[in-house]
Amino acid sequence: MPAAHADSQANPIYGNYYGYYSKRPFIRDPRLALLPTEFFVGKRVLDVGCNEGWVTCEIGQFRGAHQVIGVDIDDTLIRAAWKRRRTVWSLQSPESGNTYEESCPPPKRQRLLGDASTSDNRAHNYFPASSEHSYGPLPIPDRRCGTFPHNVTFRTVDWVKDKISEDHNQYDIVLGFSISKWIHLNNKDEGLREFFYRVHQCLKVGGVFVLEPQPWDTYSKARRMSETLKENAKHLQLRPEDFGEILGNLGFSHGQRLGVTGKGGFRRPVDLYLKQR
Repeated sequence: MPAAHADSQANPIYGNYYGYYSKRPFIRDPRLALLPTEFFVGKRVLDVGCNEGWVTCEIGQFRGAHQVIGVDIDDTLIRAAWKRRRTVWSLQSPESGNTYEESCPPPKRQRLLGDASTSDNRAHNYFPASSEHSYGPLPIPDRRCGTFPHNVTFRTVDWVKDKISEDHNQYDIVLGFSISKWIHLNNKDEGLREFFYRVHQCLKVGGVFVLEPQPWDTYSKARRMSETLKENAKHLQLRPEDFGEILGNLGFSHGQRLGVTGKGGFRRPVDLYLKQR
C-alpha cells in the first residue's frame, strides 16, 4: 500500500484522522501513564501510526528515550508531526536539564508549557503559546547527542509493507496505538499477521510490543468509509481476542493487560507483549 493519497484526507480510511488529538485532549497521554516511569529510559522506540507525533514527542521529551521514530502512512500528518516537534521544543523552559541523559550537557529547554508536573509558573510562561503563534517556533540548535528534540525522527511509510533504515538495528519497544483495526481492514487477515510478524522481526529479544487493540464492534462504522474496506471486512476471520494467540505463536509472551484508558469511543485496553524468542 502506498503512502496515503490526498483523497484520504477527507475520508481517513487508514485511520489518518487530522486533528485526532483535539478529540483526545490531554497534557500527558494516559496510555503512556500505564507504563512505569523508567520504561523508555535509554531505549530505541518505534511508534507505528504516529499521526501528528504527540505521543512520539512526549516519549522523546519527557520519558528519557535514546531514540524515537514515528512512522505514518500519511505525509500530511508526518509534516504536522515535524511541526509539533519544533513547537513543543519552543514551549519548553530553559531551566532544567534532561535527567536521563548523563552523557550529554542538558538541553536549554525541557518542560512543556502547562506541564502539570511542575509548580514553577515562571517555567510555564517562558515562551507562551501566543508568542509561538505570532512569531513562529524557536530555532532548534545543532545538537546531536540523543536529547530532545534530536532524539525524535519521523518517516512517511506504510510500515506494514516497507522497511526503513532504522529497522536494521532493531528496537527495544514498538508501540501500536489505535492502528490494528485500520491495518486489519485495509490489509485483511494476512496483512495483520504480516504486521505482527514485522513487529517481532524488528524487536530485540527481550523487547516489548505495546498494543492498543480496537474492539471488534468499532469495525462496523469504519468499514463504511469505503467500498474497499466494506469488501475486505466480509472476509475477516480474525478477531481482536485472537491477537494474543498469534503473537504467542511468533514468540511473544502471554499478553499483560496494563489497563483501560480513554472515554467514550476512545476507551480501550492497552496490552504488553514481551518478545521471548
